[in-house]
Amino acid sequence: MATTIYESRIITLLDESELYVTPLKIKYLRRFMDDFEEVKKASNDVESIYQLLVCVFHMMPQYRPEVKTLEDVEDLVSLPMIYEILEVAAGVKMAKNSTEEPVSKKAENSESSWDTFDLAKLESEAFLLGIWKDFEELETCLSMPELTAVLSAKREDSYEEKKFLAAIQGVDIEKNKNDTNAWEEMKARVFSGGKAENGNDILAFQGANASKAGFGIGLGLAYEDLG
Repeated sequence: MATTIYESRIITLLDESELYVTPLKIKYLRRFMDDFEEVKKASNDVESIYQLLVCVFHMMPQYRPEVKTLEDVEDLVSLPMIYEILEVAAGVKMAKNSTEEPVSKKAENSESSWDTFDLAKLESEAFLLGIWKDFEELETCLSMPELTAVLSAKREDSYEEKKFLAAIQGVDIEKNKNDTNAWEEMKARVFSGGKAENGNDILAFQGANASKAGFGIGLGLAYEDLG
């Protein structure tokens, strides 16, 4: 089976049209994160649902540019559809029942959050590939899972080049290296106390580690149900 960079999903809306949802490009993810803070501040279900609609509305420039108003979004989506969109677009998993908390308290209290890693540094590293004319174009082209994949491939290529050059000089840079994957070691350091030099490395916040931290990419910002 071919591997995939991210999950995508086709969601049938209330008007019977289909919405193809993929992870938000970084440009729109920035806006979503600001909007989602308002969801967490909501004092009741009505406020929460309204703010979730705002979140989806600000995603529309990527998915459905012709949607121009919040009322248009209300006509297109139900609450379960909103949950589906948020899960794929930003990795946010909402509570399924109105009596449950919409956002995990664990996620709110986590030391690892959108504000704790240096996105500009990661984008700068990717920008050195010379593919994009400016950072605006990079953020418009890449989602976080795509940025992760680009950085992972770039670093792996750089490591292989260094290993080759070292081998020419008779040096085995993998000598005495244990079988533990370097990325796994780094992630373990991050989650053991955040003291590693690469504590801000976005590649550490994936999969099971993302779930433990209450935040991550690939799977996205993983808010789990504590109910």
